[in-house]
Amino acid sequence: MLKRFLLLTIWVLSMLFLKAQVKNNPAYHERYRLQVHFSPKEKWMNDPNGMVYYKGVYHLFFQYYPKDIVWGPMHWGHAVSKDLIHWKQLPIALYPDSLGYIFSGSAVVDEHNTSGLGKKGQVPLVAIFTHHDPKLETAGASNVQNESLAYSLDEGNTWIKYKGNPVLKNPGIKDFRDPNVRWYEPGKEWIMTLATKDRVTFYSSPNLKNWTKTGEFGKAEGAHGGVWECPDLFQLKLNDKNYWVLLVSINPGGPNGGSATQYFIGDFNGKTFTPADNKTKWIDFGPDDYAGVTWDNTGKRKIFIGWMSNWLYANQVPTRKWRNAMTIPRELSLKQINGEIFLSSNPVKELDIIKLKAVTTDASELFKNRVKSLPKQYIITFNTDKVIDYSVILSNSIGEKLVIGYHKKDNTYFIDRTKSGVVAFNAEFTKPIIAPRFTNSTYSNLKLIVDASSVELFADGGLSNMTSMFFPKKSFDRLDIQSQQAMVIKDFTITELKSIWPDKK
Repeated sequence: MLKRFLLLTIWVLSMLFLKAQVKNNPAYHERYRLQVHFSPKEKWMNDPNGMVYYKGVYHLFFQYYPKDIVWGPMHWGHAVSKDLIHWKQLPIALYPDSLGYIFSGSAVVDEHNTSGLGKKGQVPLVAIFTHHDPKLETAGASNVQNESLAYSLDEGNTWIKYKGNPVLKNPGIKDFRDPNVRWYEPGKEWIMTLATKDRVTFYSSPNLKNWTKTGEFGKAEGAHGGVWECPDLFQLKLNDKNYWVLLVSINPGGPNGGSATQYFIGDFNGKTFTPADNKTKWIDFGPDDYAGVTWDNTGKRKIFIGWMSNWLYANQVPTRKWRNAMTIPRELSLKQINGEIFLSSNPVKELDIIKLKAVTTDASELFKNRVKSLPKQYIITFNTDKVIDYSVILSNSIGEKLVIGYHKKDNTYFIDRTKSGVVAFNAEFTKPIIAPRFTNSTYSNLKLIVDASSVELFADGGLSNMTSMFFPKKSFDRLDIQSQQAMVIKDFTITELKSIWPDKK
């Protein structure tokens, strides 16, 4: 009885401490709040949605529940940026209605007003999203998800739902969602790539309102450990040849457990997608990059952003005022390694905007003395003269540490968050995190973007990437590099990043 009382007392005191912590820290400066990544001012967020670039503004919509820090009836939250780094959160764009919650989707610039939704010469922005009917779901129906439209006549600031919704009705597939729409120039038509349970289904339309099924992909391709979600179909060029890239997120079934995003490279003829090979490839091997898609209307650049979390523990991570954030925006490109084509992703060049002081450390000293002072958020970059085992250890004075490195025997990069701080909220959180190395070069390069509670690893030019959250009780302010063999580290640089949020008041 006494033991139970003591445990209850400890729990009550810890809750009071956390509440006081939230109260005493202004918005965007609470414990664990990321300082160079977008997150809403408060409450729950998941998938990025409706990402479109128009008249110098990047629009980022996102799955949002404004009443709690756990998943609930979905809205489309809205944020805008002119540089992909600094974000302004706007009022909610789309609310649930009689047709259901507002699930994921995309948005396009209907430049030629094919939809007829533009008025008096105004170019409409058109959002295509999934209506999810919770009442039908409770009744056990299979047609709970249908595709609908909303449009904006004021450059994306406010949105009007189309009176003829839904524009694509469910034929009886339980998971029928996350429409990704792009203009297909060869056919002079719109193409919708829709997640349909264990595959994607393609539809075409001349006007965004009337849709015809044209083909399917994925029944026998890719990873199938869970349901397919959040597809994205676009083109990239390599050596003057255009390739089609298809992103598909899957939950569960990721390479390190839970959620992850796979990709396919091949050809698309307006109806079907033909992959160049049948290998399963991942845009990010870490556990905390999911449902990522690209902005529409960005020309030759393809800019990707993902939801920084995992459905294994997204509702449990130890934040109190808000939950979850986005990754750093990343520019995508294709690279050929030993005759095989891979999708590479690297932080956008706009990240340079917030770079502050860069400190290049004498590499010979790194193995002798730890770095005893670190900025609050920063980038680490370095090269090695050979590919051997090494570890980069971020730690603090209370014994917590995050270990990042490379295992030569397995030819893998790794992140170990076993002792990284608060980990008990989910047993899956401390499982090993690894990413294979794809290049055979005799040297390696590594870039780490470290924020208050996240690290993003970009290795070998963005071929091997991992995103991971962590929650130390005290900030990591020390850095060590360890290796059992002699190695030369070149150009080791720590670059401080300026917070994108207002200073504390």
